[in-house]
Amino acid sequence: MKVFGVTKKELFLILAGSTLLALAINWFLSPNALVTGGISGTSIIVEEVTKGMFGVGVPLWITNLGLNIPLFLISIRQRGFQFAQKSLYSVLWVSFALWFTKFLPNPFTSTEDLLLPALFGGIFLGCGIGLVIRAGGTTGGTDMLASIIKFKHNNFPITKLMLMIDGCIILSGFFIFGQEKAMYGIISLVVINKIISNIIEGIDYAKAVFIISDENERISKEIMEKIPRGVTGLKATGKYSREDKEMLYVVVSQNEIARLRDLVQEIDPKAFMTIADVREVLGEGFVKDPTALTN
Repeated sequence: MKVFGVTKKELFLILAGSTLLALAINWFLSPNALVTGGISGTSIIVEEVTKGMFGVGVPLWITNLGLNIPLFLISIRQRGFQFAQKSLYSVLWVSFALWFTKFLPNPFTSTEDLLLPALFGGIFLGCGIGLVIRAGGTTGGTDMLASIIKFKHNNFPITKLMLMIDGCIILSGFFIFGQEKAMYGIISLVVINKIISNIIEGIDYAKAVFIISDENERISKEIMEKIPRGVTGLKATGKYSREDKEMLYVVVSQNEIARLRDLVQEIDPKAFMTIADVREVLGEGFVKDPTALTN
């Protein structure tokens, strides 16, 4: 069932993520003048510059709305109103949340250590942006700009695009607030992008293992019986020996990788194993409902 063109789950993710973003700005970043890029960094810079020029700074929520209008027009032209619709809800709620969270008592004002606001501001902001992107929208600002660029150049990862754009904003903050706060802002930005990547790509890491051995039959039988996980045999050819071999492929959870490694080495100490991280494993034994990761 959809509400205003989005599912209830998507709407919840958008509202929750936007509120977390606003709390990050009003509780951690703005009070400590930490510029992390995006809405927070741009709004904080505009507020500081206008305060110095006119004695009164432009409120964060006004800057948020004003900067997003042209980005929305471009986004609607590129992908249609349905895509921009989710982002519209997010931007409107972020602006509202930036206003009303300003009146909430800040429980984190006692610390004088800038590292704590940088870390927790990054956690709140990263979770907020990640939830909104997971719902299929953006929070406007640099993540919408990154989405616009990615639409034209699909080979650019969206997190790296955001990092580049945010880097330019942080550089501006360096000249306004000084090098110390700029460096703490960079720490916060690293935390933000790491959390966004985990939320978008999945935090349930698994291990993909490729095994080449002369004891494939025994190894595969032991894996299926003792771990237990399914095993797939792949045809492979050694380019040096020119011999055809079978390579085993198996995906296990993180807590199973040690057992698998010991099992293979016990059967064949000379076995060749390649172990790689994988995310969002769909299928029996892992995530059974693919829509659980995207909807």
